Parts: sequence; structure tokens; C-alpha cells
Amino acid sequence: MSICAPFSGFTLHSPKGQSFNRLLASHFINPVQVKSSFPYGLSFSSLSLSKPSKFTRKWLKPISALTSPTVETTKTSFRSKTPKDINVLVVGSTGYIGKFVVKELVNRGFNVIAVARERSGIRGRYKREDTLEQLNGANVCFSDVTHLDSFEKSLENLGVSIDVVVSCLASRSGGVKDSWKIDYEATKNSLVGGRNHGASHFVLLSAICVQKPLLEFQRAKLKFEAELIKEAEENDGFTYSIVRPTAFFKSLGGQIELVKDGKPYVMFGDGKLCACKPISEPDLAKFIADCVLSEDKINQVLPIGGPGKALTPLEQGEILFSLVGKKPNFIKVPIEIMDFAIGVLDFLVKFFPSMEDAAEFGKIGRYYAAESMLVLDPETGEYCSEKTPSYGKDTLEEFFERVLREGMAGQELGEQTIF
Repeated sequence: MSICAPFSGFTLHSPKGQSFNRLLASHFINPVQVKSSFPYGLSFSSLSLSKPSKFTRKWLKPISALTSPTVETTKTSFRSKTPKDINVLVVGSTGYIGKFVVKELVNRGFNVIAVARERSGIRGRYKREDTLEQLNGANVCFSDVTHLDSFEKSLENLGVSIDVVVSCLASRSGGVKDSWKIDYEATKNSLVGGRNHGASHFVLLSAICVQKPLLEFQRAKLKFEAELIKEAEENDGFTYSIVRPTAFFKSLGGQIELVKDGKPYVMFGDGKLCACKPISEPDLAKFIADCVLSEDKINQVLPIGGPGKALTPLEQGEILFSLVGKKPNFIKVPIEIMDFAIGVLDFLVKFFPSMEDAAEFGKIGRYYAAESMLVLDPETGEYCSEKTPSYGKDTLEEFFERVLREGMAGQELGEQTIF
């Protein structure tokens, strides 16, 4: 069952493997009315959604295996409307980035419909009331995007058309089955549901690491990206923006408290194996919100990083030691240790299939310990800082300073445990 409710309150990738460093180190209806005869209990806040467009039914070409009919909106582009008349559906709204995206879209004046589960957050820690508070300013629709029929029914009960879908969905664990369920299937459901209810633009939060796909969640994301691009190619008037961010600040903060307490900073190899242009969550949310209306971001794959030059783990550690006023103290772990552990896990999976996710988590940790989160130059096969676009104003040093003062509360990285 799905329930649509009014708002009352508010808000891997870097991808999930980024949690490895942390785990290693510490590691329009007013007033609201609900009719008893209405099976899903639709209700909204005083924010009014724009009226549905007139439409005719057709079949969604690239996803013809699914039998849900789609809606074709009138020829007038939503981009000619003012934000208050544009209905933006956000899936993954209670995720780490999703909360920032919802807040940014609300601040820009869009009519935001935030899809959330009845129990959200890691292991369902947040109840309905918590979600309403986190998503303050948005119209919250309680539904489950992993079940297409239920999700479609929820959208139908809204009684309005959708102009834009913004997907911030991402597997929390990075496990094999979870990756395909969320990064591909649930994200595809959001495309099908959105298209069936008039959406003509889709903004996808992907990840820069899909350039070199060695992990299941990367393959799942790429499969959906390909289908999204095909949808735009086969349907005139439908567009997309695929956002591939580099590392999030939170994924680089796992060792802050340890260094503050006088412990060494742990890194693999010489500390230069991987580099990134970390971007803050608010800056990334602004960039994603830009993609709703910016015509220069239409039908584009958009790698994006934060301001300044790329930083290696060695440089990140040096910044941190400088801030705490301590002499740099590094422990350099040979990357071969991880290769050995992964080999053992892969061997055990042959006899104990239930260990499949444990092996995948090891590969995730290995990937982020060795691969840079920068644009991969197809000509040289090397990661390139200069070709990785920068955006925003927040710096990693400012983030480190804030965490040293306030701690890492609210910076949960995911559910998997590498060690």
C-alpha cells in the first residue's frame, strides 16, 4: 500500500564504497481533507500543484515489456513556466543527497513532490513524522518505488501531471541484489511512472565511477543510463540530464576524529593512488537543481566536482593534521593486502553463496582505495583533474573544520561493513 500525505516539516556517492576509509579507520487542497472512500489517503499542504495537462495515451517505447500506459503532455514545454507551476517529483528524497535536493528545489519555488517510504533511513530508523519534518516545504507522498504497481497508483492518486523527475536513488549497501533492485529496477520504475504521468525531463544522480565499471552497482547504473538515453532518442520532446559527481565530503571524513585524538591517518600505497575533487552536498544539490531548467544541460552526461584542484589522500591527511595542529603521522597500507583478502572471499563464495555481498564489499573498498574520482580521459586511459569540471564554493578544508567543531553526526555512509 502507498499513502500520500501532507508535509509538515523538512531536507554512493559518493557511492557506497567511499565508506571504506571511514570503516577502516574507525571506521491543492486547503484545508487538508482525506475522504474515507479514498483508498490511499491523499492529502497535500497549502502548496498548490499545477493542474494536469491534457493528454492522450501511448506506449512507452523503450520499456515496452512493461504494460503501463504512458501519458503524452501538450506541446508546451514546462521550461516556459515559472517554478511555482512546475511539478518536480523527487525519488530517493530521504537519502543523503536527496534531502539536500528537496530543500534546494523548495527554496527555488518549485512544487516538489517527494516520494518516501513509511520507514526511511538506514534500517528504517525514521518514522513518518520524522520524514515529514525532514522534507519540510515539499508535498510528501508515502509510497514504494521498488513496486511499480503501487508507485503508479500513488502517482495516479496525486491528480496532477508530473513535469520533471529527479532521481537520487542509490543502493545503501552496494550488495549485488540490492544494487540491481535500487540502482536499476527502482530507478527504472521512477522513469516509467514519471513518463506515464507526463514527465518530459529526467534528472539522474549517477556517479563518476561508472566510467570504469568493475562493481555491480556501477553496471546497474550504466544499464539504466543507457535506457534513459534511448528513451530520449526515441521520443521527441523527452530529455535527460545525467549527473556524475565525484566524492562527497562525508566520504572523506571518517578519520577526522581519530586524527583529532592523536591517531595516525591511514591510506593505501603511497597515498597518491586515488584523487578527487570533493563536492559538498549543498553544492551538488544546487547543480542538480540547475539541471531542471538549464537548457545547456539537456541530454548531457555531466561529470562534476567541487572547487579547487584534485586532492590525493596524502594531501587530505596533510590538511587535516594542519587543522588539528599536529605533526603528520601516516600509516601506508600495501594495496596487495586487499587483493589477498578479496581473493579469499571470492574463493569462499564458490562454496558459500551467502558470502556474495561480503566479497562485493571487499571489491568496493579496493576500488575506492585505488581509483581516482575524476574524469577518465578516453585517449590516454588516465584520470584527468583538468577535465573534471568544478562547481560551487564549499571546500574540503571548511568541511574538516566544521566536523572538528561539531562532529560527524548525520553523516551516515551506508549499511555495509568491510571489516
